[in-house]
Amino acid sequence: MLLAIDAGNTNVVFALVRDNAIIARWRIATDPRRTADEYAVWLSQLLQLEGHDRKDIAGVIIATVVPRALHNLQTLARKYFDTEPLIAGQPPVEWGIEIDVKEPNSLGADRAVNTIAAHALHPGDLIVIDFGTATTFEVVDYTGAYKGGIICPGINLSLDALVTAAAKLPRIAIEAPADTSVIGRDTISQMHIGIYWGYIGMLEGLVARIKAEVGRPVKVIATGGLATLFEKQTNVFDVVEPDLTIQGLAMMWDRAHIAA
Repeated sequence: MLLAIDAGNTNVVFALVRDNAIIARWRIATDPRRTADEYAVWLSQLLQLEGHDRKDIAGVIIATVVPRALHNLQTLARKYFDTEPLIAGQPPVEWGIEIDVKEPNSLGADRAVNTIAAHALHPGDLIVIDFGTATTFEVVDYTGAYKGGIICPGINLSLDALVTAAAKLPRIAIEAPADTSVIGRDTISQMHIGIYWGYIGMLEGLVARIKAEVGRPVKVIATGGLATLFEKQTNVFDVVEPDLTIQGLAMMWDRAHIAA
């Protein structure tokens, strides 16, 4: 089995992949101070709960946007899984795609991996929207080249900023409003409308502008934990791929071993 690790700004996702299928996934809050030993205790318990043995893990691949977290994740792979992990974007698993922007080296690992997976799964021009700490839009042309994108505050960040800056506003759950009215009758409903429908308005508006600029038919792929929150109330997504980053890591692992 392959252990694919996606270390984001908010969570680190661990997933087991066997025969290109994701058979288990777990997440833990990102903390660069977390040691390899701490990861191992937590992960070993979860593996046992789902009937897996860490000795069955034959390889590890890591993508991270948190450089300080990388060392401990590498140590985890070496010490507890007896394997040298592959790092997405570094030899022998370079991106293998054209990154057609002014500063190619600034592209986050998760965004590059999403680009690779989306192009492999869906032909043609694409917009990949990833709902994470930030909400990112990746524009991918029909050749698989990364052409640029957009970075927006994630919905949780937006809500945190609102509640922190406005003393009388309560913290609310991020969920769809009870109805489709955009005229709230009390503070809570007005906040739900502002966060939820406001975010949908942003998604639809930016996608429309990107499509107009590309000038060709474009398929919209959504990924990330909150993608499913919006898909029932907008037709802006053509496909929801909840595990796009993990799928991309598995593809990169396979590509590296075929080349070897």
